[in-house]
Amino acid sequence: MSAHPAVPDRALAVWCPDWPVLAVGADPDTAAAVVVKGLIAACSAAARAEGVRRGQRTRDAQRLAPGLALHARDEAAEARAFEPVLAVLADFTPRYEVVRPGLAALPLEGPARYFGGEDLVVRAIRDRVGEAGIGAGVGVADGVFAASLAARSDTQVVPGRTAEFLASFPTSVLDLPELVDPLSRLGVRTLGRLAELPADAMTGRFGAAGVAAHRLARGLDAQPPAPLRQGPDLAVEAVFDPPADGSERIVFAAKALADELHAVLAQAGVAGVRVAVEIHGAAGPGAEPEVSYRLWRHEGLLSSTAVAERVRWQLSGWQTALQADHQNPDNQNPDTPGVSPETPTADQGITRLRLIPDHLVPARGVQPGLWGANEAPDRIARAAERLQAMYGPNAVTLPADAGGRSPADQGVRTSYGDLPPTGAEPAPWPAALPAPAPADVPRAPRPAEVTDAAGAPVGVSGRLRISARPARLALPEGGERLRILSWAGPWPLAERWWEPEAAVRRARFQAVTDDGRAWLLSVQDGRWFVEAVYD
Repeated sequence: MSAHPAVPDRALAVWCPDWPVLAVGADPDTAAAVVVKGLIAACSAAARAEGVRRGQRTRDAQRLAPGLALHARDEAAEARAFEPVLAVLADFTPRYEVVRPGLAALPLEGPARYFGGEDLVVRAIRDRVGEAGIGAGVGVADGVFAASLAARSDTQVVPGRTAEFLASFPTSVLDLPELVDPLSRLGVRTLGRLAELPADAMTGRFGAAGVAAHRLARGLDAQPPAPLRQGPDLAVEAVFDPPADGSERIVFAAKALADELHAVLAQAGVAGVRVAVEIHGAAGPGAEPEVSYRLWRHEGLLSSTAVAERVRWQLSGWQTALQADHQNPDNQNPDTPGVSPETPTADQGITRLRLIPDHLVPARGVQPGLWGANEAPDRIARAAERLQAMYGPNAVTLPADAGGRSPADQGVRTSYGDLPPTGAEPAPWPAALPAPAPADVPRAPRPAEVTDAAGAPVGVSGRLRISARPARLALPEGGERLRILSWAGPWPLAERWWEPEAAVRRARFQAVTDDGRAWLLSVQDGRWFVEAVYD
């Protein structure tokens, strides 16, 4: 343990920059970005050089970088691609933890003592990760938070000087916009300035979030570092008999277990800084069962669905490791039986899933907002669950992404509380529209009329030749008549041509009208429709 009770233990962090972009296979030397809900979630260095930044709207980013390649985020792919890094860390300690795919940390005291010092551990991990073909920064500091920031610049912070190192960082690194925005309006824009504020003032104004932010800015752990003495076993588990051979069954069981774990921790008045996911594989005849064990940083912020998603990622990475093991038999060591955190025997299915809270601390609760904003999600959840109890699970649904060529096909609705559907690999969907997606997609295409400057209907031939330039757009339902300022197209779309009764053949256009709106129009059998409207 650290000499001073308030100083966190030394930690080492491995940070892979722009990981969401690299995980989807984008070329790091080209302008590329990952988009979530119409906003830039991550971008390559080449994109940043053209002015693209996280949080930008995709339209603004494309205006800055016209050649920007946009990709949907694939968190399962991020977890799978991160497996080589985790395999390296597992060779130094089994107690590494995954903050998120692309960022992992480990306690440094044990490895440093065993391998001969911090410098040797840092050098060895950096070399091993580089040999795996992955560029990464390695940072060392007091505590995981500071080590994660140090990894961005390959820095080893001198013990006891973590607060000094953190002082120049902007408060935005806390990733707490509900706290960072009001602090910024008060002139508190760096961690050093935040650390100077009185602790009781932060507690009174921002509650538990303020306490955690203030402690992090001072180079301490977000929670008091002394964990509670371990009482009764708070782990929860599910047993699969017969063994589960599909990830969906395990993931849905994980969500139920996470709900149970949250209830157990709340009843005990504690919270877990990390949660360990332990998955047991079924053993074949005469074989030792394998176990996948991984620590995920929790900090009391992961919902049940988020915990289940991490189980999905761990299963996905496990399968990747298994396939690599089968493809590289020289890497196998039949003389070493027992538990392996990275090479499971999942062929026979999964027999047990355990969620184990790690590093227990007193539950601090949540400071309610002035208007009770923090209570709203709980009220919404309770109301949704009551409606589902009365009218069935499909009474409350949420939208989720899906595959398709038309905007109406690219979304599905899932029951509230369920995980969104996932596929092994996204289909290519030729002729699908590129991002950004339109904001308004009617349930059914709306009838429209497109005419030329003389008022004659515009038509499209079988060879995609238009009869005249589109000049007017009329919407009979609302009585709107708009002037078309610019347009692009036509683009053909032919589906299910092998089934005459279900075959679809139409041409699509994009148009901008004089009221500032952008439209996705289609023409089929001489009739025009509005498929979607862009924001």
